[in-house]
Amino acid sequence: MQAPVYNLAGEVVENIEISDKVFGVPFNEALVHQSVLRQQANARQGNASTKTRGNVSGSTRKLYKQKGTGSARAGSIKSPLRRGGGIVFGPHPRDYHQAMPKSMRRLALRCVLSAKLEDGEMKILESLKLDEIKTKNVVGILGAMQADKTTLVVTGTGNVNLVKSARNLPGVKTLPANLLNVVDIISHNTLLIEVDAVRIAEQLWGESSSGEGNYATA
Repeated sequence: MQAPVYNLAGEVVENIEISDKVFGVPFNEALVHQSVLRQQANARQGNASTKTRGNVSGSTRKLYKQKGTGSARAGSIKSPLRRGGGIVFGPHPRDYHQAMPKSMRRLALRCVLSAKLEDGEMKILESLKLDEIKTKNVVGILGAMQADKTTLVVTGTGNVNLVKSARNLPGVKTLPANLLNVVDIISHNTLLIEVDAVRIAEQLWGESSSGEGNYATA
């Protein structure tokens, strides 16, 4: 398929051929949803921890005798009913990791890239090279691309000047093409991607492995 390429002034300079295997895939809502849940779950640390009455420091002696005081019965000072005591059914370290076949992960990524292009929310730029670190330059590029909301800027390789120029802008995130992921793509309204990044994406995810087509029509 053909796609327009823009310069930094927002003008179309040429049309290039892009792969239908990456940017022309039917959207699979269930697959994308599963991929998002997996990525968010795998980002959880799972290290929240509390102490039960057996872990709390303190004496285990009975506070006072069982009968004759007129007070309620009381045992250890480590009881959950007392201040500083143990926690009942509190969280403990656990692993939230979810597995997902590689073919499904790749297809989910192609689905969201294709949806961005189809909805007109993805624009291909000929280059995002900046000669100096200047936030004003990035603001001008975003204005020319009419990216007035959250924007994901994808580069072919590391672009230090661009990263440092855009890091103070709220709602703007820069990412190299090889680190593209489903959550970042769907979390931003606009996707600006270099031609080099498009070619890297085609190289990484353009070749369909056997069985991937089954998920596309699920």
